[in-house]
Amino acid sequence: MKRALICGVSGQDGAYLAQLLLGNGYRVWGTSRDAQMSSFSNLERLGIRNQVEVLSMAQSDFRSVLSTLSRAAPDEIYFLSGQSSVGLSFDQPAESIESIAFGTLNLLEAVRFLGRPVRLYHASSSECFGDVTPGERADEMTPFRPRSPYGVAKASAHWLIANYREAYGLYCCNGILFNHESSLRPARFVTRKIVSAACRIAAGSDERLSLGRLDIVRDWGWSPDFVEAMWRMLQQETPDDYVIATGESCKLEHFVASAFAQVGLNWQSHVDIDTSLFRPSEIAYSAGNPDKAFKQLGWRPTVNFPALIANLVRAEQS
Repeated sequence: MKRALICGVSGQDGAYLAQLLLGNGYRVWGTSRDAQMSSFSNLERLGIRNQVEVLSMAQSDFRSVLSTLSRAAPDEIYFLSGQSSVGLSFDQPAESIESIAFGTLNLLEAVRFLGRPVRLYHASSSECFGDVTPGERADEMTPFRPRSPYGVAKASAHWLIANYREAYGLYCCNGILFNHESSLRPARFVTRKIVSAACRIAAGSDERLSLGRLDIVRDWGWSPDFVEAMWRMLQQETPDDYVIATGESCKLEHFVASAFAQVGLNWQSHVDIDTSLFRPSEIAYSAGNPDKAFKQLGWRPTVNFPALIANLVRAEQS
């Protein structure tokens, strides 16, 4: 039985990954800063809370990381932890960089110190690329030009992974994931905010939805699809980095229009633009090229954009 440690198991991707690994016969550990106080509500929603063994780990504390790895003795580690909000990173840049970049460094050093044949996945991000030239799609060779403290932190962690792979021979991979959603997204994320408001308004609420820029372009996928790509990366003979995306991008305005249309509403009658929600710097255009993952991992997304919207609305209404 393979043993896996998911750092950040309480989040959207962590919960779906735990579900996937349990289904594949793994023994699964998951970490949280305080395992005794965390609710692990996403694991409960998926009906797997009792199958995941949880441990407390502070990723900014090397001793805590080392102790956790010693207890779980994993064959595979999935590092999905750290501050996860681009918007929040502008207000908390130091915490973002510490939890992401230094957390990754501590994990790499712990793996190197223990000297076990561990395979490590790191959740890199499309935010590393910054603005992609309109009409083009970023791949594994596209230069990084991050435009947020979150993106800077992820880019730093990405290159730490690459350096430890080359310098020390560790088996570690970067999954450069573009946007991916599900009903397990926290309410602070704009996609969940949009879908939740559309469903409440359709049910009779007279509220109005305030949003920032609607002209930004993103590549949105389905979280359960993306966690399968994470797992596939660690099953390869040689570690490498992969862009994980659907290959199709659209404006946030289209996301809003589709979500409201799904519940029979015209979005323009219920949405206001609030300039206070504009970020200090924003990625205008983001698009990913997943051809390498298609060819080398045999991975492809199973949920297209219309099905994604339908899934999110259906889950919100249930």
